[in-house]
Amino acid sequence: MVFKINFYKYRKVAFLFSLILMLFSVFLFVKKNLNLGIDFKGGVMVEAKFKSAPNLEDLRKNISSFLSTNIEIQEFGDPETILFRIEKKSNDEEEQKLIISELKKGLPSDVDYRRVEFVGPKVGKELQILGLKAILYSLVAMFIYIWFRFSGWQFGLGAVFALFHDVFSTLGFFALTQIEFNLASIAAILTIAGYSINDTVVVFDRVRENLVKTEIPLSELLNKSINQTLSRTIMTSLTTLLALLALFLFGGEVIKGFVSAMMWGVLVGTYSSIFIASPLIIIFGYINKKKN
Repeated sequence: MVFKINFYKYRKVAFLFSLILMLFSVFLFVKKNLNLGIDFKGGVMVEAKFKSAPNLEDLRKNISSFLSTNIEIQEFGDPETILFRIEKKSNDEEEQKLIISELKKGLPSDVDYRRVEFVGPKVGKELQILGLKAILYSLVAMFIYIWFRFSGWQFGLGAVFALFHDVFSTLGFFALTQIEFNLASIAAILTIAGYSINDTVVVFDRVRENLVKTEIPLSELLNKSINQTLSRTIMTSLTTLLALLALFLFGGEVIKGFVSAMMWGVLVGTYSSIFIASPLIIIFGYINKKKN
């Protein structure tokens, strides 16, 4: 199916919308901040081996009845091994030991405790810095890759602007929803960046092909390229969203934050590939040297 939509015509509206979205995301980030999880704030990690696989939902409800602090429960390696991640209330070591004691009282007596670790604020701070570096390094690497792949810094810069748009809007999504932000959230952001750059590369590839085949104004060429890849983009986004929806509904509480961010990322990544990355090629002054 061939579409004939003038995407370039709506670039100013798209830029205005994206600017508002970015500013709103920054405002939410400053005003509400992120709901940092145990990975960044510190807490207690307990690995326990049960005689038989427990029901995670029942286990979560049971522990929540006597522990008021935030707690994450997930399988670790096999269904019988459970990892408890308990958010600290303070830096008082005695209080953290009391939390562990209460946890053990609420679990069956035959549970084998394999590991008990304290995640301090220093480790949490280091993880924040490493997570930020991972995002920045990935953006720089993608910029270099696109630049050399398409022989034009305008392509690379357009892709990176779109990626920054996706990353900041995803951070705004986390700030707005107050979904717990942890290492899985960093993984979600990097995955969103990968998904977005993949969409962008598909469009840019078609642009490069059409630059050789046709001699039409660049704005028309961009529209033609986006329309030619639009059916592929729609099918990829829809199938990805269906898979994510299944994970959201049946994957359990542990991955809901990751999946929610991914669903948002698929939508915003598809949008930015079409309305942000592509028009920026012209705005940054790209010239088709092969035709000159």
